[in-house]
Amino acid sequence: MTANAVFIQHTGAARYKFNENHPFHPQRLTLASDLLEAAGALEAGHKIQSSAAEDELLQLVHRSDYIEAVRQLSKDTPGDEWVFQAERYGLRSEDTPYFPGMHDAAAEIVGGSVLAADLVMTGQALHAYHMAGGLHHAFPDHGSGFCVYNDAAIAIARIRRLYGARVLYIDTDVHHGDGVQWAFYNDPDVCTYSIHETGKYLFPGTGFAHERGAEEGYGASFNVPVEPYTEDDSWLESFTDSIEKVAASFKPDIIVSQHGCDAHAFDPLSHMHCSMRIYQKMPAIIHRLAHRFASGRWIAVGGGGYDIWRVVPRAWALVWLEMTDHPIASLLAASGTNERLPESWLRRYRLECPDELPTHWLDDTSDWPPIPRRSEIEARNRQTTAIAVQDI
Repeated sequence: MTANAVFIQHTGAARYKFNENHPFHPQRLTLASDLLEAAGALEAGHKIQSSAAEDELLQLVHRSDYIEAVRQLSKDTPGDEWVFQAERYGLRSEDTPYFPGMHDAAAEIVGGSVLAADLVMTGQALHAYHMAGGLHHAFPDHGSGFCVYNDAAIAIARIRRLYGARVLYIDTDVHHGDGVQWAFYNDPDVCTYSIHETGKYLFPGTGFAHERGAEEGYGASFNVPVEPYTEDDSWLESFTDSIEKVAASFKPDIIVSQHGCDAHAFDPLSHMHCSMRIYQKMPAIIHRLAHRFASGRWIAVGGGGYDIWRVVPRAWALVWLEMTDHPIASLLAASGTNERLPESWLRRYRLECPDELPTHWLDDTSDWPPIPRRSEIEARNRQTTAIAVQDI
């Protein structure tokens, strides 16, 4: 029987850990999956275990010398010659330092996204969610932005090579999905779309509206860089107006979406002022587009998000609730409604959280301070969005 949705898990997610104080902490995944289980939305029958990707898969995107450098730097005591070369491969920065077991953990993350692709493309599942995936900043020859291997790009390359399907990649992380974009910049059959805080102020400094693709791929790359302190209404207006046009024009066979949740006002690594509302709305929009244009085929992966207590668990859980048509998703979609988080989850984590845990799925923004220059920010975002899709 074909599953409506499958949830991909593996041991590598817990071992992908740069250090205890690094913001890209695997505890994010535990909190989110525990929240789903407490809500009665994630059962054993949903879960599928994946295994590590072999070098042949990694080489669909990454250079063999880079893979070897990752493998050597993963040893408990790397050789001096490899430590010397670590900076060359982007693995000696504060953001992306090498760590023991790095290759195996990152290869397992790739394996999870590739399994999701295979299950959906072979018709064994209509939707697949790999929460540990979404490492969208890794490049063929170097790591970057907390990302060692680019699992989403490898899964897309696998889809193209094995199944010949046209792929729409949608990236809602607050940081530009640069690694995936550049991997397919010349490919007319992979459309990359990214909405993010403008690179004028935020890493990685790319993702401008004029980045439209090259050679045969020109016109298959779309970027919507929004202004700092953008709020829900403007973010959702920019996203909805642009992604509807992109999907209708490209007509994908499958959608792969990356759900970084760092555009939230609480996130410490960006300058947005959005609430949980955008993380309830965007998966619903993507879900609808998948059924409208791609016969329902939809793969979702995680990504960034660095308020690991108040934001990430709810945002990532909301993707699965939408993907499975869970009753909570329907209740939250109704205007003006909210639902309380499971009491068992709140009791379990309330004392560990350094801040006060939210008690409901959506934020109460009634006491949030107003943002100055709101109308100016909204006007600039409308102008940018119009430019981004002007050729469609």
